[in-house]
Formats: sequence, C-alpha cells, structure tokens
Amino acid sequence: MVLLSVVILVVVAGATSLVVTHLRRGPEPLTVRVLVITMFPLETAPWLAHESLPITHVVPHAPEPLRCASSGLCVATIGQGKANAATAMSAILDDDGLDFRDAYFMTAGIAGVSPRAGTLGFAAWARWVVDWDLGHHLTPRSAPGVPHGYLPLDDQGTNVFHLDDKLVDMAYDLTKTLPLADSPDAVRNRAQYAGQAAQKPFTTVCDTVTGDDYWSGVELSETADYLTGIWTKNQGRYCTSQMEDNATATALARHGYLNRYLVLRTASDFDQPYPGQNAKDTVTTFPGAQPAVDNAYLVGSTVAHHLLTRSPR
Repeated sequence: MVLLSVVILVVVAGATSLVVTHLRRGPEPLTVRVLVITMFPLETAPWLAHESLPITHVVPHAPEPLRCASSGLCVATIGQGKANAATAMSAILDDDGLDFRDAYFMTAGIAGVSPRAGTLGFAAWARWVVDWDLGHHLTPRSAPGVPHGYLPLDDQGTNVFHLDDKLVDMAYDLTKTLPLADSPDAVRNRAQYAGQAAQKPFTTVCDTVTGDDYWSGVELSETADYLTGIWTKNQGRYCTSQMEDNATATALARHGYLNRYLVLRTASDFDQPYPGQNAKDTVTTFPGAQPAVDNAYLVGSTVAHHLLTRSPR
C-alpha cells in the first residue's frame, strides 16, 4: 500500500495546529478488519477524537471518505435514510481498493426508544432488524378491522433480517457491565415518563425498526411493536427506531457478509411524547443525544477492538 501524506493547517480559536492525513494511493487494497458504520458527523466525532485513524480512503460515490487505522479499524459515515445507506454501503463494499475478506461490520448510531423497553442513553444490540415502510399503513378510522392499521407487504427479501446470535451474544457479554454516560437533560426528560424516573442507562439486547418515515406517538410505537412481532414470528422485541439498518443489512447480505454484522443503537429520544407534551416536540428535540453518542462509542469501541483480534473465517 502506498500512502501520500498531506499536511493541513487547522486554525481554531486563534491557535494553529498541524494535521497529517495519509491518502491511500497504489495497487494494494487496504485490509479492513472492522468497519464501524455511522450516519452523520455527530456519531462519527467520538471515533475521530478517541481513535488514531490517520489513513483516509476515498470511495467514489460514497458521501465521506473512510477513516482508518493500520490495525484495520475503519469508520464510514454513510448518510441518513435508507437511500443513502444502501448506495453508500454498496459503493464501499464494491470498492476494489478495500479488502473485506476478514472484516466485521458494526453500525454504531443513535435512535429513538420506546419508554416501555429502554431509556435515554441506553445501548441495545439487535438480533432482528425490521423494516417499517414495506407494508400498507392505513388510518384506523378508515380500516377499523385492521390491527394498528398495518397490512404486511409480501416479503421483498429486505423486510426483516436475523443477525448472527453468537455474534450478538458475544457483543452483549463484552459490554453488559460497562458504566454508561448520562446527562442532566436526559434525567429531566425521562422523569416525565411513567416508570422512568429511577432509570439509568444500561446495555441490553432488543430489536430495531428501520423507517424513512420519522414517526412519533404511542399508537405508532405500538405499531412498531406489532409489526416486529409479525416479521419475527413473535421472536423479536421492538425497542429502537432508526432510518438505515435494513438498507445496510441488505447491502451486506447481498455481498455475503450478513453473518458478520452487528447493530448497536443508543437512545437519544423517546418515540412518543410524555403526558402533556406536543408530539411535534419529540421529533425536533433530542434530550439524550450526548449520552447516546458517548455510549455508542464506549460500547461500540469495546466490541470493535475485540473483533480486531478475531477472524470471521
């Protein structure tokens, strides 16, 4: 592998510092051992702050370059929503300059959470990844005989993914006792919900629903729980909502890597308002954002560094 070093002058608050980044150039592919998948800069920031990732690999048609270490740890920021996730992941996986033969893949991002299943700042490893959008969502008034107004669409091969149980169990066992971050904003917000006042962030295993439709409300949360039961044959337990993971899983499955994929989601907000709160406020405020971002790195990096010592083959 040939590296081209570029020196960049960075000026922050009047102070000037040097940043050296290494751009890959040459015929040898970069070996990736763990690809951490984030969606936007806030999720990526702790990885750049706490890990040494001096190698920059530009992937055509991906929104951001990969940032990598010589150990094989790489971080990819793929964008928000299923369209961005699918196209970015496909571009990354098809890049001839990257070698994924010994790679694991891990989404480490924030999410909404049902107050029945988790709390702000908590961390959830998913066994099941379920698509919210693929189906017919009817208003209850127009279809009173249809539970939650949801009619399943024929399975498109992307409606649900069951992740590798042994890999999920390993990730949970490594992280279940980690002390997680919290914040005053998260404490104040969760206290408004029944049964939440005494809660603290924790790590668990429960399942995630992917939807480009950014929804909020008790009825819609119950719908997510209902369709999780349908698609997992009542084996899954809905807890988090996000916008990318079925798309990411689809790209990995079609490249033969689904059994190497982990999904970690940490809660930045509840998926419904507290009593007396306007539902609109729940989609524009994220009281658990900081501990969620911090815990996604803390929990995710613990597993990522362990996976660097393992081969999936």
